[in-house]
Amino acid sequence: MHNKDEKPIEGVKCVVNTCHYHVPGDRCTAGTIEIQPRDASSTEETDCNTFRPNMG
Repeated sequence: MHNKDEKPIEGVKCVVNTCHYHVPGDRCTAGTIEIQPRDASSTEETDCNTFRPNMG
């Protein structure tokens, strides 16, 4: 279970404020980050598979 008191990942900026792992200052508190797909050739082709909707 995620706790908003978890320490943000150093060097990671996340502006997706609707994500469960987002904290003020555009920081991410996920334990790990997964970005897909493997053979992407541009920024537009990538997405964060770690994203979870903020449920409150």
